[in-house]
Amino acid sequence: MIVISEASSSDFKTIREIAYTTWPHTYGDFISKEQLDYMLEKFYSDATLNDNLTHKNHHFLLAKENNNCLGFASYESDYLGEKIVRLHKIYILPEAQGKGVGKLLISEIEKIANQLNQNGISLNVNRFNKAFDFYTKIGFECIGEEDIELDFGYLMEDFKMLKKTQLTILR
Repeated sequence: MIVISEASSSDFKTIREIAYTTWPHTYGDFISKEQLDYMLEKFYSDATLNDNLTHKNHHFLLAKENNNCLGFASYESDYLGEKIVRLHKIYILPEAQGKGVGKLLISEIEKIANQLNQNGISLNVNRFNKAFDFYTKIGFECIGEEDIELDFGYLMEDFKMLKKTQLTILR
């Protein structure tokens, strides 16, 4: 049985290991190794993860089965002062993909969004990422595109997506 639990700073090593395992599999066909290395270090250093957890109000969830971590997600409520939960990260180990782990993590975040009276869940997904189809299948809608420039001329080319919460639908 897969169990979802809240992560803490003691789980940063596990979160980083999942990211370092998953990113080449997810992005390796369309992002250079140099950009992947840069982004992994930028987004998954202890300092960045700690800043996300302690100063930016990010919450991390782990998905575990038999004490083995299969994936993680991070989210933030009241994103940019709006009643929106922002899904910042969700990564599932390649060998665990297709087993419903991502759906369970998003379902947990939906429950939290409803408990916090949030109107929806937003996320960005790379325009070349196969996960776009997963998000549309579970009810996210593409609401635009966004290009985010990083250092060294690196670029994140994303779709902006939104899923309305059950509370929003019922209103």
